[in-house]
Amino acid sequence: MKQKICAVIKGIGSYVPSKRVSNDDLAKLVDTSDEWIYSHTGIKNRHIAAENEATSDLAAQAAQMALEKAGCPASLIDLILVATATPDYLGFPSTACIVQDRIGAENAAAMDIVAACTGFIYGIETARVFIETGTYKHVLVIGAETLSKITDWKDRNTCVLFGDGAGAALLSAQEEREGTPKRGILTSYLASYGKDAEVLLRPAGGTRVPFVPGTTPLEDLFLRMNGRKVYTFAVSVLGKTIETLLEKTGLSLQDIRYIVPHQANVRIIEACAKRLDIPMEKFFMNIEEFANTSAASIPIALTDMEKQGLLNPGDLILTVGFGGGLTYGGNILYW
Repeated sequence: MKQKICAVIKGIGSYVPSKRVSNDDLAKLVDTSDEWIYSHTGIKNRHIAAENEATSDLAAQAAQMALEKAGCPASLIDLILVATATPDYLGFPSTACIVQDRIGAENAAAMDIVAACTGFIYGIETARVFIETGTYKHVLVIGAETLSKITDWKDRNTCVLFGDGAGAALLSAQEEREGTPKRGILTSYLASYGKDAEVLLRPAGGTRVPFVPGTTPLEDLFLRMNGRKVYTFAVSVLGKTIETLLEKTGLSLQDIRYIVPHQANVRIIEACAKRLDIPMEKFFMNIEEFANTSAASIPIALTDMEKQGLLNPGDLILTVGFGGGLTYGGNILYW
């Protein structure tokens, strides 16, 4: 009987820039305070890329750490997926191709995934399908962002929310064997709601509103967000995603060791937890130190958890996120 092939996370790593910006630092730039930011978001600090650091630089660092953890040479990677809303270049070349060259993955295909903050979740499911169908054996999934490059540092409603960073996971094919802890991606749920696509966007610079020197307002090149609409959407779809994943698998919340949410805002997680009657201890949060790093937030969180000894082989982990597009979704995996 042919053994089932599973997509297993063999190594995970993350990288954040050395420059650390506190709420007190931001209070010198805009009319805000540490107390206001922390009470409304749960954020204390964020890490900001240097002027000469691009998204691919952060992604390559995280990728190399994941490969080292897995003991896998870059030459064995079949596919590189980079989930990012802040690519090195607009449109092309893909940031994944730049990373492919940087880490020496000469045999890998490479492409970007554009699903904003849900990008890593989309990437994990994409990798699972490639691996379980036997198309590829080793897929590197990276979430990487330099949101500071598209943030309006005069807009206090958005500049306090975001940080830069990257996280990477190497997924590899592994046969499922009786008598050993279950491993791999169990299931995923991916969804979108394009009707509200414009509640979170960069207004100018694409083909809908091309940048015209001397005409296009510079602030239209920065991200813009309807915070109220995003909050309402996020609370709704986080609960929907968790319930959908549990229904698909027949699992209960008691079976899940940790829920790892996209680190956008503590208040969103608290509202979701209250609605579903989930204790906050079930959620792993590190937004206080890193702020919202979009597609990088979940792999950065998983790396943090591994460093803290919170993850054991066979633990059931549920990831859940939402982001621009609008997109949302989640994964359940055996660690």
